[in-house]
Amino acid sequence: MTQDPVLSVRNLTTAFRTDEGWRSVVRNVSFDIASGETLAIVGESGSGKSVTSLSIMRLLAPGASRIEGEIRLNGRDLLGLSEKAMRGVRGNEVSMIFQEPMTSLNPIFTIGRQISEVLTRHKGLSKTEARAETIRMLERVRIPNAASRFDEYPHQFSGGMRQRVMIAMALASRPKLLIADEPTTALDVTIQGQILDLIKELQDEEGMAVLFITHDMGVVAEIADRTVVMLRGDAVETGPTEDIFHRGRHPYTRALLSAVPKLGSMEGKALPLRFPVVDTATGIALEPVGAERSVVQHQPILEVRNLVTRFPVRSGLFSRQTGAVHAVENVSFDLRQGETLSLVGESGCGKSTTGRSIMRLIEPTEGEIQLDGFNVRELGALELQRMRKSIQMIFQDPFSSLNPRMSVGQAVAEPFLKHRMGTAAEAREKAAYLLERVGLPAAMMSRYPHEFSGGQRQRIAIARALSLDPKVIVADESVSALDVSIKAQVCNLLLDLQESLDLAFLFISHDMAVVERVSHRVAVMYLGEIVEIGPRAAVFENPQHPYTKKLMAAVPVPDPARRGIRRGISNEELKSPVRPLGYRPPVRQYREVSVGHLVQVADA
Repeated sequence: MTQDPVLSVRNLTTAFRTDEGWRSVVRNVSFDIASGETLAIVGESGSGKSVTSLSIMRLLAPGASRIEGEIRLNGRDLLGLSEKAMRGVRGNEVSMIFQEPMTSLNPIFTIGRQISEVLTRHKGLSKTEARAETIRMLERVRIPNAASRFDEYPHQFSGGMRQRVMIAMALASRPKLLIADEPTTALDVTIQGQILDLIKELQDEEGMAVLFITHDMGVVAEIADRTVVMLRGDAVETGPTEDIFHRGRHPYTRALLSAVPKLGSMEGKALPLRFPVVDTATGIALEPVGAERSVVQHQPILEVRNLVTRFPVRSGLFSRQTGAVHAVENVSFDLRQGETLSLVGESGCGKSTTGRSIMRLIEPTEGEIQLDGFNVRELGALELQRMRKSIQMIFQDPFSSLNPRMSVGQAVAEPFLKHRMGTAAEAREKAAYLLERVGLPAAMMSRYPHEFSGGQRQRIAIARALSLDPKVIVADESVSALDVSIKAQVCNLLLDLQESLDLAFLFISHDMAVVERVSHRVAVMYLGEIVEIGPRAAVFENPQHPYTKKLMAAVPVPDPARRGIRRGISNEELKSPVRPLGYRPPVRQYREVSVGHLVQVADA
């Protein structure tokens, strides 16, 4: 590298104070980033990648942490600066974008004020100048109607638009270095594509150095010039991204890449397939891809016809209803025993509301739901409880769905006891059996949720869902928040349970590559409606609806050769499902492309 690096890190070691003394979580990490270059630090939860970025920014609590080594920004040693001098560096020479913009933005101030503050504080601009520059930055990150949205609050923006606001704030002072810590993990695939394109574009214009932290190898391939792979606090491999992907030498690097689901890898295969699994301790692939799942030939266990779910919108002094959120609009499908039907689409498309409406966790407005002999919409309270033995739900965040005051044994046994399916001794015995079934020792029954990792907690949530011997499981974004190797393990567990227990899954997700791997059939949702439904191979290999094509085009591909490609994805937000009172949705027509593959016909 001929030019001096913008950031130079040498032998960075970060330790935290514990009851047993100092414990190092990052050890001897070294790298450089040049102007206009993107370096990705990749690894799973607990690898030390976020601690590395917080160490560079000196955002760790001084008394509870210790940073050693050398961190130089344009030749200046950041570890030698006073806290006051460091405040002049943060947000000015170095900016940071975090994973969840809602926790980074102050809910009581307008977004315009929050961005303007950076300019008045670091650049000495007047209020008028700062306002004009803020509007210019909002336009640069392609926020529509930037001038009128200057005075809006964070809650009035979608997740993708909030992340754009964070980028505008981070870039307002034209930093030399941008640190992006998992900035796209919580976003829908099309919004993620827009944010990645935007960062690349702004980097080209400003010549910024970018430190990009992620666990998504597809994102790494698309954005990074060079990559550092971290495992449990150590940088196990460093090099050009192309070398890491095609000639990675460390077993963990190779195993991490093998666990990444690739869109299109199921071509020619009709049925779901197991994932290869990585042992994160050794970095070795534990098991090869297994056999295809069996063909589903059963009768439907769940039949949904013309399901409609709407929520009233009220306004004015007397809270009169002025409209409705058309969350689910005229949705119909069947689900057979032993089958996985995936509902895919972006946030706000109605897929989770569909799952909850079927279970009557949300009351549907219209339609018919037949489940295992029950007419779901006509059930009273007692019958509803009986019906829920047949259908259970696994949520995205197991920590919030598990009671922190209950041991995991109690949590798994609770539904069994609540439905009076046996004695306390039988419930304990069943809980032990189910924990073993999901790959956790029965000896862990006395532990509490906080003592488990995210992947283990999701296994506990699955065990609890199985305690009533259900026939249908609604898995609502149940693997979205998991690291790639844990995601593979949990998906394999679900496939194994389906095979042995003949379970039907309604798999709700926005991760197209995972959906392709686990599904028999796929339904694509947009604005509360199913726009395309059919066998997985038909939908993925011959997508017909423009929205289905848009979703697939946005999926990051783990191939560094695509790094210079811009997707040209539309920057518009998902349209609002709010409709005025008296609105009558148009009657939709569907055409059959092939057997069972239906596509909504565009309005004439």
